[in-house]
Parts: sequence; structure tokens; C-alpha cells
Amino acid sequence: MALDSNLNLGMNKYILHLETATKVCSVALSNCGEFIACKESISDGFIHSEALTLYIEEVLAEGKVTLSDLCAISISSGPGSYTGLRIGLSTAKGLCFALKIPLISVDTLSALMELVPPRNQNIIPLLDARRMEVYAQVFSSTGTILKAIDSIELDEKTFAEFEPFQVCGDGAWKCKEIWRDREIYWNDAIVSSARGQIQLAFHKFEGQQVEDLAYFTPIYLKDANGVRR
Repeated sequence: MALDSNLNLGMNKYILHLETATKVCSVALSNCGEFIACKESISDGFIHSEALTLYIEEVLAEGKVTLSDLCAISISSGPGSYTGLRIGLSTAKGLCFALKIPLISVDTLSALMELVPPRNQNIIPLLDARRMEVYAQVFSSTGTILKAIDSIELDEKTFAEFEPFQVCGDGAWKCKEIWRDREIYWNDAIVSSARGQIQLAFHKFEGQQVEDLAYFTPIYLKDANGVRR
């Protein structure tokens, strides 16, 4: 999908960011890659179907922006919850179709990595994937991908070749006991947020790296019943 040339006119380039891949429901607004506002919450269950539209309204109101001011919408493209990803994508696609603006995808683990404070260590975002499995991706301290996104079954030595490293995400709690004697920095309080999409989405917007609204699907890795693809 090519960007309308009119989208590159003017000083403002507002992007709405939706994060629904985990139990966090998060919406952020940015302008030219700079944070403006964010509304998010985390619960034991999935509240995305009830909260997402309300959060969009609240974030736009806080930023004094209307839907017609948006240049693009970015979404977390997975991996993550099948239900959460479907809700986020259907909401984003509906808005993009109605507003005639592009859809930008940012994978969940890259967005999570963006939230981690700089340290001279590799970074491994972990998302809960049931039992002792996580969705994971390994990055260098500068953001280079060292291991691609995958579903991993954890054991005492998982990712040993990347130590020392820091972890983040809602899958990190599974590792604290079995990795207690390893050289790991725990950022387990850092969980998914639409804030993590801001810079990545803006770079994609500037480079016209947008998705086909008709055919784009999230990265599931597993189906709705937890079976690996």
C-alpha cells in the first residue's frame, strides 16, 4: 500500500499506537516520533474488547487530536494472545479503512525491547506462552537481532550462549527460580506498552513500510488452542 503524498505534508505526523498482544491494553499517541499521551491498564483477564475504544477516545482527547488528524495507526503484530491480537487488528483495520490511512505493524518483542533502559548487555524480551514456554527474541545491546522470534521451552541453560543479558516482559517470572544463579539483570517490571512502538512505527512510516490492509495477519506462532504452527 503506497502512502498518500498528502500524508507527508505539514509539520504534524500523528500516529496512534495499539498494544493488545498481552493482558496489557495500551493506547499511545505520538507526533513525529515523539510521545504525546498514553492510556493503559493490565488485568488478570483480557479487557481489550471493553477498554480499547474508550482508551483511544481518551488518548486523542488528551492530545487534542481528532481521528481525522491521524497519519497512520500502528499495532502490535505478535506474537501474543490470539484473542488480543485479533481485537487489536480488527480495530486498527476498521479505523484505517474508514480514515484511508496506512497500517503499520511492530512486532511485540521489538516494541518491548524499546522500553528497556540501556545497559551493555544483550536484551531478551519474554512473553508468557503457557506452561514453561515463552515467546522470545534476542537482541544485542544496540538492538541488533541475535535470535529471531520463536516459541521456546525453558530450562536451566536456555540462552546461556547470550549471557550476560537482561530480561523483560510478562514471561520473565517463569525464569527467576530456574535461572537464579546466572548472570542476568531482571527488568521483569517492564511489560508491553504501546509506548514501545513509537520510534519503530515512525521510522516505518517515514520509510513507507506499511501493511496491506486486506491481507495482513499477526504473528501467532500458535493457534487459538496453544498448538505450535
